[in-house]
Amino acid sequence: MVKGICVPADDSEALQIRELETLEDYREAVDGCIEAVDVPDLGVTIYVNEEGLISRLPFNPRASFLWWYHVPGAHKAMLVGNAVIVGLPDENGDSTDLSQGVVNLLTRTGEYAVAVQMGGTFEPSWPDGKLSSVLLPLMHGDPSWCLSLIRHEDYFSAAAWAVVFRERWTDAVNVRVVSAVELPRRMQILMDDLPHIG
Repeated sequence: MVKGICVPADDSEALQIRELETLEDYREAVDGCIEAVDVPDLGVTIYVNEEGLISRLPFNPRASFLWWYHVPGAHKAMLVGNAVIVGLPDENGDSTDLSQGVVNLLTRTGEYAVAVQMGGTFEPSWPDGKLSSVLLPLMHGDPSWCLSLIRHEDYFSAAAWAVVFRERWTDAVNVRVVSAVELPRRMQILMDDLPHIG
């Protein structure tokens, strides 16, 4: 049996941790034949219905943005229908359990922010540019990194915003989803004074 997470296409539906044993279990979870999409740096494979686009299944925002965040070159494709996330295949090609760290990351609520590394003309346009109302420059470390003022309750939402920053702002050269708990203390105090958005 493989421990995985079922990700409904309807993002108002909860994620479900599920044991998958047979090919039929995977097919049942995605409502049809399966297609695998690997996300190597997260150590997962996302299974979706291979005929989902032809069948016009609904867009799966959580699975798609997770994929796009970790595999930037995939942003022109989309994942539709229900999805199942499991560990990457082993040396025999068999799916593996999700690590407990990935299960926690994807299923637990928390506070996440998006860090954006700016290049190009970002520095001269600060502080009156468009980004000044959305991003806060870090006072310590690399001055090209800024932090989104928006907090997210789950990793999927933060990953979606990271993709938006990377795709929509040409000066963004890198993005990272970070835990707000791990932010420097001064930054945490400043962000706590801001109203919660979203």
